[in-house]
Amino acid sequence: MERLLARLAVIVLGALGVLALGGCTLKHPTANLVHGKVLFVQKCGACHTLSHAGTQGTVGPNLDDAFVQDRADGEKTVSIQGLVDYWIQYPNSQGRMPAKLVKGQDAQDVAAYVAHVAAVPGQDTGELASAVQQQVPVTPAEGKAVFTGIGGCGGCHVLADAHTTGQTGPNLTARLKSDCANPKSQAIRGKTLEQCITTAITKPYAYLPPPYPAGVMPNNFAQQLSATQIKALVAYLVSVTK
Repeated sequence: MERLLARLAVIVLGALGVLALGGCTLKHPTANLVHGKVLFVQKCGACHTLSHAGTQGTVGPNLDDAFVQDRADGEKTVSIQGLVDYWIQYPNSQGRMPAKLVKGQDAQDVAAYVAHVAAVPGQDTGELASAVQQQVPVTPAEGKAVFTGIGGCGGCHVLADAHTTGQTGPNLTARLKSDCANPKSQAIRGKTLEQCITTAITKPYAYLPPPYPAGVMPNNFAQQLSATQIKALVAYLVSVTK
C-alpha cells in the first residue's frame, strides 16, 4: 500500500508540473551518477545495503532486496528513480530516516544512482568503480574530510572536532582513547592508538567495545576506501584524540 501511494504521488506531482508549465517543453536535468554514488555512500550507506555501492547498512531497508520484484516486473529505471526521490523527500514517518537528507539536484543524483544499480547483478565499472576510492595525502586534514565526507562516520559517531552528533556508535570524543587503552582491546587491536584505530576501521568486530552490538558498523571499509584514505582517517582521529 505504501509503495502504491508513493507511485500515485509521483504521478500526481508530475501531472501538476505539466499543468503549471502550461504546455511548455519539460526539461529533465541530467543526473550525475558518479556524484550520486559518492553522496549515497556518504549519506545513506551507513543505514542501507546496496551491493554496487559496497554498503552494508542494516538500519534501513536493503535496497537491492527492495527492488527485486520491480526489476522482475520490468519496471523502468526512471520509475524506480522517481520512487527513490519521493522516499528521500517523504520517508516513512515511523522510521529513523530524516526527510530530505539530500535535496535538489543532489537528491536526483542519489535517486538516479540507486535506480541505476539496485537489484542489478554485477559491479560498478569505469568512473563509478573509482568514485569513492581516491588517493589522498595522508594528513589529518584529508582524514577529517574522509570522516565528515565519503566515510560517513559522523552519521554514527559523536566527534567534537568534526561537529558530528551520530548516536549509533561510540562517542569518539569521550571513549576512543579509553576504549583503545582497554587491555582486551590492546590484546586484539594493538597497543598503540594508531594500531587500535586502524583495526577498528578495517576489522570493527575483532573487538567490540561494550555495549555496542555487532552488525551496525560497516565491515568493508578496507575495500570501500583506498589505503591512503584509511591512513589519513587514522591520522586525523589520532590527532584529535591524543
